[in-house]
Amino acid sequence: MIKPIKIIFCGTPDFSVPYLEGLISDPAFWVVGIITQSDKPSGRDQKPSPSPVKSAAIGYGLRIWQPEKLKSDEIISGELSAVGADLLVVVAYGQIIPASILALFPRGAINVHPSLLPKYRGASPIQSALLAGESETGITIMLMDEKMDHGPILSQLKVKLAGEETNGSLHEQLAETGVSLLLETIKKYLNGDLKSQEQNHDEATYCATITKADGRIDWTQSAQTIKRKLYALYPWPAVWTAWGDQRIKFFPPAEIVEITKTLGEVFEVDGRLAVSAGTGSLIIDGWQLAGKNRVKNEDFFRGFSSIVGQKLQLK
Repeated sequence: MIKPIKIIFCGTPDFSVPYLEGLISDPAFWVVGIITQSDKPSGRDQKPSPSPVKSAAIGYGLRIWQPEKLKSDEIISGELSAVGADLLVVVAYGQIIPASILALFPRGAINVHPSLLPKYRGASPIQSALLAGESETGITIMLMDEKMDHGPILSQLKVKLAGEETNGSLHEQLAETGVSLLLETIKKYLNGDLKSQEQNHDEATYCATITKADGRIDWTQSAQTIKRKLYALYPWPAVWTAWGDQRIKFFPPAEIVEITKTLGEVFEVDGRLAVSAGTGSLIIDGWQLAGKNRVKNEDFFRGFSSIVGQKLQLK
């Protein structure tokens, strides 16, 4: 009987969980432990909460490591060496993995990245593809080196975009559709049936971590650009604008209307609120004042009809 490949899995968010579960469910692999980010404060009480990968690992009874800084943690290096895993699999861990850790795995280290590398290396590839209005994106399975998303490619899966995907829905789609690709790729690679291909580093593009400040709307931009932002930053951090001394969050879906008024002006279209942008205007479905519940566009209109004719802060 062929022994299963011993794997250490490295990941943190919800996106990583289907990949972990796919490896666990395949008898060709034996996940012997996971590395994930440390517990983070969450909720109103700001109590430390485990990452989704940690929660899943607890359910499976897996060994768990949570180094604050993987690069400088000498204890974990010794413990990982003692475990003697064959392969490291990384899916959205959130830290650069140093060469000293990569060297511990005799069959190498494989990374799953949700873009068609070399495009969108970095922390926000899904949001960045949506912000750019890409017609396609996908999953890349690659061998790792000590640089970020830099290693040679083993396989890719392209996904066509319809233009109505949100960050949330595309995360879910790529989390599910990439699992079988990962399992198949690992088996072919370890059997010697798959050769890696160097990335064209001259074509590399990079994307930064998304912050709450990135959600602020600039109404001088086109309605199309703002709509892309609305979808790309949903459900977090969501886009927002200032209305006097209040803040309004907006939520998809949205439609563009070919009406242009004064920049940032709120006006009525068939019983719904529209906001004029640099080119065209937007009718956005979900509105939420700070401290209030999210409501439909027409309900906000009924409750705050005085907003018609007023201007939102431009940027």
